[in-house]
Amino acid sequence: MDWNLIRPRTWPLWLAFGVLRVVIVLPFPLLVSLGRAMGRLLLPLARGRAAIARRNIELCFPELDGVAREQLLRDHFAALGISLMEFGLAWWASDRRLAGLGEVVGLENLESAARAGKGVLMLSAHFTCLELCGRLLTRHFAFVAMYRPSDNPVVEYLMARARARATTGIIPRDDVKAVIRSLRRGNTVWYAPDQNTGRRKAVFVDFFGHKVATTPATSRLAGMTGARVVPFKVARKRDGSGYLLTLEAPLEDFPSGDQLADTQRTNDVIERWVREYPEQYLWIHRRFRTRPDRSDPKIY
Repeated sequence: MDWNLIRPRTWPLWLAFGVLRVVIVLPFPLLVSLGRAMGRLLLPLARGRAAIARRNIELCFPELDGVAREQLLRDHFAALGISLMEFGLAWWASDRRLAGLGEVVGLENLESAARAGKGVLMLSAHFTCLELCGRLLTRHFAFVAMYRPSDNPVVEYLMARARARATTGIIPRDDVKAVIRSLRRGNTVWYAPDQNTGRRKAVFVDFFGHKVATTPATSRLAGMTGARVVPFKVARKRDGSGYLLTLEAPLEDFPSGDQLADTQRTNDVIERWVREYPEQYLWIHRRFRTRPDRSDPKIY
């Protein structure tokens, strides 16, 4: 047993997750309302994260006035609150409980790409409903999940266990060799390459008109394995009835041989999704932290 999981300092978190596991038995519309209320209550308390989100929104939507940006910030924290309920559903709800919540569009795109036998990279982005939407897709198609291990041992244990149970396998984000092996075996690998990875592993391409450090892994992995890249857009339906899971057509002529252009192309896909569902993107992440030049002024 990992004793880090049961140290006294972890007990409040275990209690919180225990409460969450009980709460998810509530009807889905009530869970959404409860999560939305929790998120709005969290906004004035999480000042640091709110400041990061506010700065990101300011950078990405300069056309909005201050009132509109603050409304987007409030809507984002409401989405974050809902995501807490969604984590509980993703980790512990039965398939029967989740039936009917996910509307899948374009599944034939994923199926046809997989039939080529060279593996599929299922390209996603960090939207607040990502965890639950991944679980919902497992009801229709089997895949391997890449994930970023958590520094918190309790979260890491619960997340890894839940993902391993729902998918055909999990791979830590930095285990590139395991990803390559999985793709070469013809597996579909789900991952989201839209978070800051630091200067050493990144190239700088545009995202909402700003140069951001972005991993070129999509292009590299596709080039090394012959895998097709299928964009997987996830969204919470705004009427509160469930989720829209859209599997877009595989990227054509990808990789192109130009790593910078390929990476820009993946960022363009993600930016398109964010503009469609701006309140649901993970704005509390310091996406613009690494600057193109070390002498550039800090964003945060």
